[in-house]
Amino acid sequence: LSKEFSSTSSTTAVGTVTSRVARNGNAVVEKDLLNHEDFAGDRGMIDDIFDETYREKEGPKPPLRYVWRNIILMSLLHLGALFALTLIPSAKIQTLAWALLCFLVSALGITAGSHRLWSHRSYKATLPLRIFLTIANSMAFQNDIYEWVRDHRVHHKFSETDADPHNAMRGFFFSHIGWLLVRKHPDVIEKGQKLDLSDIKADKVVMFQRRYYKPSVVLLCFTLPAVVPWYFWDESIVTSFFIPAILRYTIGLNATWLVNSAAHMFGNRPYDQNINPRENPLVSLGALGEGFHNYHHTFPYDYSTSEFGWRFNLTTAFIDLMCLLGLASDRKKVSKEVILARKMRTGDGSHKSG
Repeated sequence: LSKEFSSTSSTTAVGTVTSRVARNGNAVVEKDLLNHEDFAGDRGMIDDIFDETYREKEGPKPPLRYVWRNIILMSLLHLGALFALTLIPSAKIQTLAWALLCFLVSALGITAGSHRLWSHRSYKATLPLRIFLTIANSMAFQNDIYEWVRDHRVHHKFSETDADPHNAMRGFFFSHIGWLLVRKHPDVIEKGQKLDLSDIKADKVVMFQRRYYKPSVVLLCFTLPAVVPWYFWDESIVTSFFIPAILRYTIGLNATWLVNSAAHMFGNRPYDQNINPRENPLVSLGALGEGFHNYHHTFPYDYSTSEFGWRFNLTTAFIDLMCLLGLASDRKKVSKEVILARKMRTGDGSHKSG
């Protein structure tokens, strides 16, 4: 293991020097070996590293149990979003700009917040930044940070197996939205309960949000986005509610879901051809940089989730800005030498034409 620290850039470059064979679902995968104990000291956790010891249970799969409340609510939400589309031509330009701003802020609550900061500990954030990202996360309404982190770490640790909450091996619809419409596979629940989430429980901001999550969602995801256009520039209450609240929320959900579905099925695999996650620039564009998924599952501890910096990656630009302002620090970054070595060893060769 090699580390390079730069106090001026507040970035830690991480390199690996050994490898071994590991199992990812039905695939045999060559894995980089980090000194996980040293690396855990930097991040406080290693539960986003794939667990090659897991084996799916033999025998028939458990029957699907539908969650009809979610099915009905998601159907109504998407019908409301379709209706919102008809209101766009008559909406004021300020309302459309406000909806876009709400989308960007809420998306950062997921990408820079629950994903890169809390799930992967790929950088450190000061209290003011953590509070902002928590507010943005409640605006996004994709489960509270604690639950989001738990499910995401399980997803990485048991990717594309029965213990993966949105296992892409079960098809596009399931990995996109279907996993929210049925009861979790028993292995998802079992493995989630065994994760070490002490770092999340120790964050008072996260636990405060968990305690008051429902009222924070009502206020930040629906009330605030709808009230601002109606109060400040006299937009109709119907347009104010359906565009900045309902349509914006629905688009945000689907942008995140595409990372679980499309970015696990469509695209190239320049870093590891033996795993399903792919490089998908279109998903990155909509999800603020989260579509470089073959890279991310190969190097989950890299704060940028990509080797290409700000390209199609607004979240990386945001984190870099926060570091410049002194609100973030200790960004973890994989060294270029390690990235190239991994491409040559396990990639699909697509980087040669890129």
